[in-house]
Amino acid sequence: MNKFILVTGGAGYIGSHTVVALEQQGFTSVIVDDFRNANPIVLEGLRHILGHDPILHRLDVCDQAGLTELFEQYAFEGVIHFAAYKAVGESVDKPLAYYRNNLLGLINILALIAQFQVPNFVFSSSCTVYGEPVGAKEVSELTPKQLPESPYGYTKWMGEQIIADFHKSSPALKLMNLRYFNPVGAHQSARIGEFPIGKPNNLLPFVTQTAIGKQAQLTVFGNDYPTRDGSCIRDYIHVMDLAEAHVAALSFLANQKSGLLEAVNIGTGAGTSVLEIVNAFERITGLTLPYVIGPRRAGDVIEIYANATKGKEMLGWKARLSIEDAIKDAWAWENHLATL
Repeated sequence: MNKFILVTGGAGYIGSHTVVALEQQGFTSVIVDDFRNANPIVLEGLRHILGHDPILHRLDVCDQAGLTELFEQYAFEGVIHFAAYKAVGESVDKPLAYYRNNLLGLINILALIAQFQVPNFVFSSSCTVYGEPVGAKEVSELTPKQLPESPYGYTKWMGEQIIADFHKSSPALKLMNLRYFNPVGAHQSARIGEFPIGKPNNLLPFVTQTAIGKQAQLTVFGNDYPTRDGSCIRDYIHVMDLAEAHVAALSFLANQKSGLLEAVNIGTGAGTSVLEIVNAFERITGLTLPYVIGPRRAGDVIEIYANATKGKEMLGWKARLSIEDAIKDAWAWENHLATL
C-alpha cells in the first residue's frame, strides 16, 4: 500500500533531493510544483535515479481549489512544505510577491491538512529566524528568535508563528519546523543539484559557475569581519543529509501518539568560512578560482552555526557528509550541466 507524501516545491533544489530520500525509504512522493523556481530537467534526473517517473502535479500552492482536488485524490500520510521564494535580495525588491506566495501557500496547505486530517507536517524553515547571534555563534533551538533583516526572513519567521497559532487550534496534528542552515552539494549521481535561475545567490553555485566560466569572477563580500580569516562563517550542510533529515522528521512524527509542535536545527554543528570554501574548492579540483574581495554586503550575518544535538537525540539523525563531499558533488553536477 502506497504511503503518499505531498512534497510542495518538490522539483526544486532541496525538494528534489528529498523526493529521492523519501523513495529510498519506501514512501511515494507526490510532487506539486509549477516550475516558477525550478527547471524541468530535474524530472529527467529523478527518473534516472528512481528508475521511474515521479508523480508530478503542475500546480501553484496559492491555488486553493487545485490543492483541494489533490487532497481529495490522495490519502496523504504527511506533507513536506518547501514551495516558497527564497532569494533575500529579491525579497527586498519584491516584498509583496514574497509575502503573498510564501505565506498564502503555507496557509492553504495548513487549512487542507486540517480539513483532511493529514497527521504529519514538516515545514521548510531557516536559521534566518535567529538573526545575528548575540554572544555565542552556535545557536540551539532555545536561542531567542530575532526579527529578520529581509522580507524573505520575515516569511520564515511569520511562517513559524502561523504554524504555532494553527497548532493551538488543531492540537492533534503533529508539526515540525526544520531550521536549515546552508544547503550545498548535489546528489552523488550528478543528475540533480542546485539550478539557480539567473545569477546564483548562494556561494557554492557561484564558485562552480565561476570555475566553469559561466561567471567572470567570484566576489567575496568582506574580509575584515571578526572571524578567523576575516570572511563570513556559515554552517554548510550537504543537501542529501538535509534531505534525509526530512525523512527522519516524518518518521519521528508518525511514531508519536499525540499532537505536538517542534523545531529542530538541521546543520553540521560546525562553521566554514567563505574563504575556506574557496580554498577547499581549489584544493579538491586543482583549479585556480578567480575571485576578488569586495565590500561587506548589507544584512550579512557575520557568523552562525548550528547546535545539532536535538536532531541527533530526537530524530536519530546527524550529518554524515563533509564539506569536501559537497564540493565534489557540486562540481560534478556543474560539469554534468555543461553536457546538456
